Amino acid sequence: MARVKDVHGAGEKLVGYLVRCPACEADDKGSCHLFYLKLGEGPGWTFNGDYEKPTFSPSMKATATYGPEKTPHCCHSFVRDGKIQYLGDCTHEMAGQTVELPVFD
Repeated sequence: MARVKDVHGAGEKLVGYLVRCPACEADDKGSCHLFYLKLGEGPGWTFNGDYEKPTFSPSMKATATYGPEKTPHCCHSFVRDGKIQYLGDCTHEMAGQTVELPVFD
């Protein structure tokens, strides 16, 4: 029951990992967050390698604007031990909550 899905780039090289985001799914603002691998000294995330109880570091902050009014959306979270912890600056209803990451079918 994997909660993480590999993402491959050119030449089938592993470039990152997807996790499903219940808050963004509920808000209809997408359904996944992509954690790019940390390669050398460049930006990116570290992953503990556990597909059932993943931990990524540092936090993920996804921001965007939607609609003609350019309504801001922010989803800021930590993924630790198979759970997603939504931080207080999130603009969705799950701000401040911690829930299990959904599995990929």
